[in-house]
Amino acid sequence: MNVPDLHQRALDEFGRRVATIPEDGWSRSTPNPEWDVRALVNHIVDENRWTPPLLAGSSIEDVGDRFEGDLLGDDPTGAWNDSSKQAARAVHEDGAMERTVHLSFGDVPGEEYVLQLFADHLIHAWDLARAIGADEQLDPELVAACSEWFAEREDLYRAAGAIGERPEIAPDAGPQTALLAMYGRQA
Repeated sequence: MNVPDLHQRALDEFGRRVATIPEDGWSRSTPNPEWDVRALVNHIVDENRWTPPLLAGSSIEDVGDRFEGDLLGDDPTGAWNDSSKQAARAVHEDGAMERTVHLSFGDVPGEEYVLQLFADHLIHAWDLARAIGADEQLDPELVAACSEWFAEREDLYRAAGAIGERPEIAPDAGPQTALLAMYGRQA
């Protein structure tokens, strides 16, 4: 499967859960103790807003603080929908995977950046589902792709403090449970 398709499918996974957030669900706790549902969705909208300028060659400094703060406003679902369409459009542009993306820790190919986005959207789709009591089952093909990509990056992410400690799981745990554990989550 190609990287833009993985990204689109992860956007869809997250978006399906956003569409089911009940009116009173935006303040519910998530598996990340620092975020409620609104903060989680704002985080992903923030990532979506950064995607077009970074894939177009802008640096972190170029973008500056234009995406800081509350990006959801009075229409959180609308903000999600708009940002996800813009991100998908940028990811699917000709040559986007080959471009150099300037991130805070250095330059990476567009493909690597989009794989990071794919993984974050997928894992946070589970976080959101858990928070709002929605279907927690992630697309098995996406779980397999994310597991394969993340296997060689897990230790780097953990050392950087980007993910929690890996919880103990049963030896016969399924692929989704194993992936979530890699990201420090107890399914």
